[in-house]
Amino acid sequence: MTVEIIVRVIVLGIGATLVMDLWALLRRRCFGIASLDYALVGRWLGHMRHGRFHHPAIGKVQPVRGERLLGWSCHYLIGVIFAALFVAVIGPQWLGQPTLVPALLLGAVSVSAPLLLMQPAFGMGLAASRTPHPWQVRLRSLVTHLVFGVGIYLTALVTSLVCE
Repeated sequence: MTVEIIVRVIVLGIGATLVMDLWALLRRRCFGIASLDYALVGRWLGHMRHGRFHHPAIGKVQPVRGERLLGWSCHYLIGVIFAALFVAVIGPQWLGQPTLVPALLLGAVSVSAPLLLMQPAFGMGLAASRTPHPWQVRLRSLVTHLVFGVGIYLTALVTSLVCE
C-alpha cells in the first residue's frame, strides 16, 4: 500500500466512525435511545491485562483509570481496522470510485463484532440473548453498523472528490 492509500484508509475509518457516532447522538437527542457508553469498552479492555475477558455485567465491574479515553480511542481504532480490512478485500481502486452496496455489506458483516464478541463479554449473552429485549438490541446494532457502512461510502465519496 502506498502512503496515500494508508492515509485515505485512516480517514475512511475515522470518517465512518464519526458518522456512526453522529447517528448515535441523533438517536439519543431526538428519540431518547441510549447508545453504548465507550467507557465500558475501555473498562473491558482495561480488565484484560488482568486476564479477565468476560464479565457477568460490565456496568458493575470495577472502573479502570482512563477507561473513557481508552474506550473512545479503541472505538476509532476499530473503525480504522474495519476500513483497512475492507479496502484490502475490495481493493484500493474502490477508493477512487466508491459504491454503496459493498460499504453496506461491510456494515452488515461488522455487526458480528458486537453480537458475537462484545455483548457476550459484557454479560449480555450471545447476540444480546440475556437482555430484556434481545431483538431490539440486535436490530439497533445492525442499523448502527449499516450506518457505519454508509459512513464508509460517504467518506470515500468525499475523499475521492478531494484526492482525485
